[in-house]
Amino acid sequence: MTTAGWFVTGTDTGVGKTVVSCALLHALAARGHSVVGMKPVAAGCENGRWQDVELLIAASNYDAPRALINPYAFTEPIAPHIAAQQAGQAIDLDVIQRSHANLRSQVDVTIVEGAGGFLVPLGSRHDISDLARALGLPIILVVGMRLGCLNHALLTCRAIHAAGLTLAGWVANRIDPAMLQPEENLRALIERLDCPLLGVLPHQAPVDIHYMADQIDLSKLGLN
Repeated sequence: MTTAGWFVTGTDTGVGKTVVSCALLHALAARGHSVVGMKPVAAGCENGRWQDVELLIAASNYDAPRALINPYAFTEPIAPHIAAQQAGQAIDLDVIQRSHANLRSQVDVTIVEGAGGFLVPLGSRHDISDLARALGLPIILVVGMRLGCLNHALLTCRAIHAAGLTLAGWVANRIDPAMLQPEENLRALIERLDCPLLGVLPHQAPVDIHYMADQIDLSKLGLN
């Protein structure tokens, strides 16, 4: 194994970062690795539960303290910096960095899921790109395949490189089953994104995470 983890970001909110993160966790665990998912900042609580966090915990095979997995959890499903402001909190990257270092010392691989897109603010001075840079993990980009995804994916790729981070691979997630010319859009991204396509996830409702895990080629991340 050439790395101890990846940071999963997306072209937007609702493009399937959690699905891809959980699929990666399942695929890695199936290959005998101890794994844990981390959601540093979660916004949006239903019935006392943060769904993304619960799914990551269920997909992990290491039982870590929730406070390490999810240092910041906010009730309203709104932008993290607004949610934090309303809660009277500040999102501290040092806290997240220490939590991740603790997790990383206990497992083979950590999968860290961002919030929203790559430049979503976390406060007045920091955004998701700063968080990814603080953790120093290579990036996996989830592209929600729908109208507009070409621009979103290419701009996000540029932002990742501008942050001095490595784009290790990308996943195409067919979130819009009615998208016109999906294969042509997929081909355009394959030609333009300078990293391997790890997999193409079909539209599913409900989602079968085990099936999705089988669609991701870990060998392209340097794993057997």
